[in-house]
Amino acid sequence: LCSFLGLLYQEYRDKSTREEIETRRLQDSQTDPEETSPSEETPSEEPTSTIENKAPPQINLLRNSNSRFNLWQDLPEVQSSGVLSILQPDEIKLQEAMFELVTSEASYYKSLNLLVSHFMENERLKKILHQSEAHILFSNVLDVMAVSERFLLDLEQRVEENIVISDVCDIVYQHTVNHFSVYITYVSNQTYQERAYKQLLQDKPAFREVISQLELDPKCKGLSFSSFLILPFQRITRLKLLVQNILKKVEEKSDRESTALDAHKELETVVKACNEGVRKMSRTEQMISIQKKLEFKIKSVPIISHSRWLLKQGELQQMNGPKTSRTLRTKKLFREIYLFLFNDLLVICRQIPGDKYQVFDSAPRGLLRVEELEDQGQSLANVFILRLLENADDREASYMLKASSQSEMKRWMISLAPNRRTKFVSFTSRLVDCPQIQCVHPYVAQQPDELSLELADVLNILDKTDDGWIFGERLHDQERGWFPSSIGEEILNPKIRAQNLKECFRVHKSDDSQRRKLGSRNRQ
Repeated sequence: LCSFLGLLYQEYRDKSTREEIETRRLQDSQTDPEETSPSEETPSEEPTSTIENKAPPQINLLRNSNSRFNLWQDLPEVQSSGVLSILQPDEIKLQEAMFELVTSEASYYKSLNLLVSHFMENERLKKILHQSEAHILFSNVLDVMAVSERFLLDLEQRVEENIVISDVCDIVYQHTVNHFSVYITYVSNQTYQERAYKQLLQDKPAFREVISQLELDPKCKGLSFSSFLILPFQRITRLKLLVQNILKKVEEKSDRESTALDAHKELETVVKACNEGVRKMSRTEQMISIQKKLEFKIKSVPIISHSRWLLKQGELQQMNGPKTSRTLRTKKLFREIYLFLFNDLLVICRQIPGDKYQVFDSAPRGLLRVEELEDQGQSLANVFILRLLENADDREASYMLKASSQSEMKRWMISLAPNRRTKFVSFTSRLVDCPQIQCVHPYVAQQPDELSLELADVLNILDKTDDGWIFGERLHDQERGWFPSSIGEEILNPKIRAQNLKECFRVHKSDDSQRRKLGSRNRQ
């Protein structure tokens, strides 16, 4: 299949998400979203039984690499079979969703193959790299490629059984359960991999030269070596979204819905394990680094714990004296303090010489409350009250804190008290309508309270600031975080918003009861 496949996965994925964005834009601009699907002939009867007895023609996927994406319905074998005049429009859409999962896996396998044959097995590169360096750089990519090949063969076999694809989610389920743990191993190595790659570029000019030459080869189509290294993580996440897309199109309460829900649940488990694997190493290193910088003026609190990680850190201005002293000059009114907020603990410090922090108060995160001050003039703009219900001295304490901007104030307030009501209600409350945004420029999180976004991600807007930041909840995985409003376009059509929510509830209905049990525990 890969011999006639023209697109590398990076190109395929980019085109696919761009098409998704354009489709949503088109739907959003129309008054009746029901009319937005491409017109297909409406059949007078349903049934696939008439075609099942025919000998299925062999289907060559993505035969013409120069054309736009081949749709299932554009395949000559499908067009000549007459099946398009028999199937219902909804079934055709489902066929397209299943077909995309197969063709994208073929494209992904082609890119993996190139990573191995063109980079990993290059003789000059092998001589430059020590065995341990090569192991960190390429990890278990051979295992990942073998798993993709086996998966693709099973998918192709299913497509070749019949022109009308019966299902693919049963295959996804089996492979996820039995083989996809190789992704967790690969992705968990990502932090080491990135660090090793940067170090090699810096320390070995010969490595830098060979990589540059290999990247210039026409086979790579102008794509960087690092874009090949990150493929497995991108693929496992994308695969989950492709199964979600199928799930939205299968008949409710059908066997295919049940299979899609099972496949989605298993993929979600793998994706979560991948995310945790990536975070674990960087979190541990970060906690050790913070511990070294802290000096306790109060009773020492052990900082390093396997279940603790940093959510936010930064400087705020603390108001001095009683509230009556507000008439004093602003510079006398405030002094700097520094906060380290972990998922279960707040540590309040003052910065001291030598890049150290002296801790003078702390509190469990669950015992924090925040309150915004009403607008009281410029000197008290972006000021909020932080209450520690039980501080280091087992007493209640209050701090009046000033942030550098409105967005910084809101970000601190939401991080300190995640259960506090936001401007707009989260979709998990089953709100009928909520502002939504779709991502049109990818974004990489710069801070722990930010959310990295991929093209075509759709999010509910939970809060926004006047200085260009949005606090959102991504629909496909309920992850929350801040991002710049400039990377997205708001979805204005209420029918499209409602449809997005409806599809989301359907995708996650199998873990609804689990979400209710977890409550707010996973919000950060």
